[in-house]
Amino acid sequence: MIATLFQILGGLALFLLAMEMMTNGLKNAAGHHLRHMLGHWTKTPLRGLAAGFLITGLVQSSGAVTVATIGFVNAGLLNLSQSLGVIFGSNIGTTMTAWLVSLVGFGFNIEAIALPILAAGVGLKLVSNNPRSQSLGEALAGFALFFLGLSILKSSLESFTGGLDNSILLKNDYGLPAFMLIGFLATVVTQSSSAALAIVLTAAAGGLIPLNNAAAAVIGANLGSTSTAALSALKATANARRLAVGHILFNAVTGLIALLILPVMLWTVALLADWLSLDANVAVSLALFHTLFNVLGAFIMLPFTPGFARFLGRLFRSKEEDVAEPRFLDNTLITTPELAVGAVDQEMRRLIDLNRGLLRVCLDREDLKPAQIRPKTDSCLSLNQSITDYISRLRAEKMHPATVDALTRSILTCRYLAEATGLAPALLQLREARKLPQLACLSGQLEEYVELLRVLVSAKKAVPVTFNDTEKTYHMLKSCMLAMIVKGELSPIAGERTLDTLSSVRRLCDQWYKSLAWQPATEQLNGASQAEEVVNPT
Repeated sequence: MIATLFQILGGLALFLLAMEMMTNGLKNAAGHHLRHMLGHWTKTPLRGLAAGFLITGLVQSSGAVTVATIGFVNAGLLNLSQSLGVIFGSNIGTTMTAWLVSLVGFGFNIEAIALPILAAGVGLKLVSNNPRSQSLGEALAGFALFFLGLSILKSSLESFTGGLDNSILLKNDYGLPAFMLIGFLATVVTQSSSAALAIVLTAAAGGLIPLNNAAAAVIGANLGSTSTAALSALKATANARRLAVGHILFNAVTGLIALLILPVMLWTVALLADWLSLDANVAVSLALFHTLFNVLGAFIMLPFTPGFARFLGRLFRSKEEDVAEPRFLDNTLITTPELAVGAVDQEMRRLIDLNRGLLRVCLDREDLKPAQIRPKTDSCLSLNQSITDYISRLRAEKMHPATVDALTRSILTCRYLAEATGLAPALLQLREARKLPQLACLSGQLEEYVELLRVLVSAKKAVPVTFNDTEKTYHMLKSCMLAMIVKGELSPIAGERTLDTLSSVRRLCDQWYKSLAWQPATEQLNGASQAEEVVNPT
């Protein structure tokens, strides 16, 4: 019993580790290209539904598709509306298992390919010199570990419940709610709705339970499949948690509708089975029922997807997410770029202030950990991306050349700020480096450097003198540390780590200093207009 319990906990730990690897790998490997590709493939909820159906039908695991979708949402590659369509489609795709069991008698074992995928992922991460390929290898390894963790969970839970005798329960009619609960628990325990469906279909085909009770168990198994989404979203972002809630609500509504009209649906199933000339057996009828109520639920919910996404978007909101929402970018101004530049200017001021606040926190807050600044980092990057996307949608053919130049400068500044945001953890590492006993002799210089960084970050405009002072202090610290490594006063490992931190901070300073040179587009346009009036007086 104790050994089985540890196996269950180990499988759960491996599952959570796999989720983290998938999320990190996707976020680092994807970049903008995969984001745009996924956005194109799932541009509408209907296309997302088709993609979810096809992928789930191929891999024979709605749980895998759900986890992958949550991973994409976690990494910011899909929005809620797109991902909901994929979830709707995956529910339809999972009905393929019931058809395989009922018509063929067996399904595909996806866990069998987990080890080759793991080998390919680890090999890619170890062999490749390309950071993006290494991240892709990490995502592949996480994907394989997900199945291995799921396999451990299933096998350990099966051994845990293997001694239970279900014959007494199955021979008695306890009502539809009881069989719904049986289907739900079977899916939760095995972490596989396909396995639960196979059990229900086999029991029904063997005459152990009547059709209506088996149908209720199928509804319960469908609802139980949401446990995978709930488990996957435990340590995920707010958006991923919203998707998990959306998945649960969708399956609950679909199951409730199917239960309320169960007699009508079973009558429809009988008609369809006769019309399609399918074998008149319980397993086929259940497969048809499973497909029918999932298709019905998806197409009932599909028209309400945008509203459903807006409802979910109000859940789990944090202060940082509210701050990251654009306040001035009006889509009605896209066709008139000269009016849109004012909105862009206001958001750019907000973005610079947000980044300044992030850097100040990193310099001033004691004992701050990188995980604690992640919400602020994400809000900066989210607003940054919103501004960039908005500028890219403006009607370029209607722009004056001066407007193009002004907006180009804004996009360039967004790039500077994005890199500075990504390098913010280096400031925390620099403050930690000051505590090293080996660097006690440089504590004064390091404190001076941090103070210069505070002045640079607080500046409203680019001040060359301050930037030059930070450069001089950086080179002085670098020379001193290299000399200490040569003299043996500083270990090579600690020295290399600190020098890397100094290099990152210097890069951050460079990007921040460049961003301070940003000038509002409205000011540039006014200056250009005045210059034209001087050159061409009326």
